[in-house]
Amino acid sequence: MPWYAWLILIIALGSIVGGLMMLRDTAKKLPLTEEQLRKVHERNAEMDAKEAQDK
Repeated sequence: MPWYAWLILIIALGSIVGGLMMLRDTAKKLPLTEEQLRKVHERNAEMDAKEAQDK
């Protein structure tokens, strides 16, 4: 491959890796109240039960 193809490949891979690292660094935990957290757990349990019933 010519040198400019390698350059384009390196730039593309660098931008992908850089974007993923920036996304990871800016990710924040979602602050939930106890009530919201309880509802999420209940909904997850309902969906798990529904999936188990469907199988």
